[in-house]
Amino acid sequence: MLAEEVVVLAAEARLWHAMKPLLDAALRLAQGDDGYSWHGWSKQEISSFLQGLPTHCSLLAGVWDTLQADNGEGREVLVAGCVCEVGAGEVRTIRTLEALYTTPHAAIVGEMDLPPLEQLEPGFEHALALMRAAREQVAPVAWALFTDKASWDEWLFGESTTDEVVDKGEQLAKLALQGRCVLMGSQTATHHH
Repeated sequence: MLAEEVVVLAAEARLWHAMKPLLDAALRLAQGDDGYSWHGWSKQEISSFLQGLPTHCSLLAGVWDTLQADNGEGREVLVAGCVCEVGAGEVRTIRTLEALYTTPHAAIVGEMDLPPLEQLEPGFEHALALMRAAREQVAPVAWALFTDKASWDEWLFGESTTDEVVDKGEQLAKLALQGRCVLMGSQTATHHH
């Protein structure tokens, strides 16, 4: 599920504080036995999902929250976001969305209509711009998830009332059907039996 050496890019960036605990949890899952789960996530389920992806691709996530200004108006702000590069069913690199602006390929960003990070909104246009930037700088985006903080937390930390592993794919599909997140996919692997 994780490559032997995972490279983290932009670990000093603002969005990293939201991603670091998830990497810690992924490391615990990867090192744990097959019976270990974390908030309904299991190594087997994650490995199976990653193995079903194209040989070289990326996964992208963007999470927004509404912050109240002093005047009482709410403004949607990006609070978490990353691009994971996947190769041969293993996560090879993890970069915050800030890395799309700071890597040597960042000059491409201006040509892709990607607004400054502070101005990113959870709309369709910015989602496509993020996916284009990830494709150009990392790898084609197999799946991209754009959601609000409450839905992200519910999906990420939601557990079964029993000790069973939660079907996180089904849970995410339900959130998408409720209009609580946007899940975009550009590639899926084809398996021949």
